[in-house]
Amino acid sequence: QVQLVESGGGSVQPGGSLRLSCEVSGFTLDYYAIAWFRQAPGKEREGVACTNGIEDQKTYVDSVKGRFTITRDNAKSTVYLQMNNLKPEDTGVYYCATRVPTTRNVNTGCLLGIQFWGKGTRVTVPS
Repeated sequence: QVQLVESGGGSVQPGGSLRLSCEVSGFTLDYYAIAWFRQAPGKEREGVACTNGIEDQKTYVDSVKGRFTITRDNAKSTVYLQMNNLKPEDTGVYYCATRVPTTRNVNTGCLLGIQFWGKGTRVTVPS
């Protein structure tokens, strides 16, 4: 059973940092793409960053480039999102997500085709 559990959210002042963790179970992390999404109050969920499987190629949405870093520790079955220089617009619930790797999706963007979601962790950056 695929499970993803996020942690590390909280409230931080603008310019501060947080590190989110996504601990996975029910599958071997090495082969799976993992993505972070967020949903701000009153807005649609958006992809933030992702890392694909074996090659660990990383993708970031423009608004977080240079500030957020996604890393994976396959031995710990955990993916991290280091968030620096946080801004009020980064406020939202952050979700970890994945999809079952197939020959059809292996070369598609790792923010696409999401099948499994965690329950989220809340990040608040007051204005």
